[in-house]
Amino acid sequence: MLKIELMCWERARAEASRIRTLVFVEEQQVPNELEMDQHDVHCIHALAFIGGDAIGTARLLPDGHIGRMAVLKPWRGKGVGSAILARLVEAARDRGEHEVMLSAQTHALAFYRAHGFVEEGDEYLEAGIPHRAMRRRLGSEP
Repeated sequence: MLKIELMCWERARAEASRIRTLVFVEEQQVPNELEMDQHDVHCIHALAFIGGDAIGTARLLPDGHIGRMAVLKPWRGKGVGSAILARLVEAARDRGEHEVMLSAQTHALAFYRAHGFVEEGDEYLEAGIPHRAMRRRLGSEP
């Protein structure tokens, strides 16, 4: 059964770092020094678990940005990313945010659109990967 837990960086660090290293550093060739940054300690981190195994992660920054969304390859396309995203949107709403933003890899635009995010601005490179800024306004909807 899929379970999403929210936690501080101190609790999330080991598993979130492992997942992000596998997905971003090893699969996508993002330099490790760009992947791990000073913002982690200030974020709410979501970890997805199946049984006791962490299989996905993302973070919510203090300014309402959602980032570092990563799901291990065997679990992609099975609703894990959707569950993580929904939980972080809920956390943002719970703390009074009126909107959430993210920097989406262009291959994932349809995924974020399906969750109510809208593209803004032009495509840009981040860590050598094409991205688009996206935003979702938060009302009372789930």
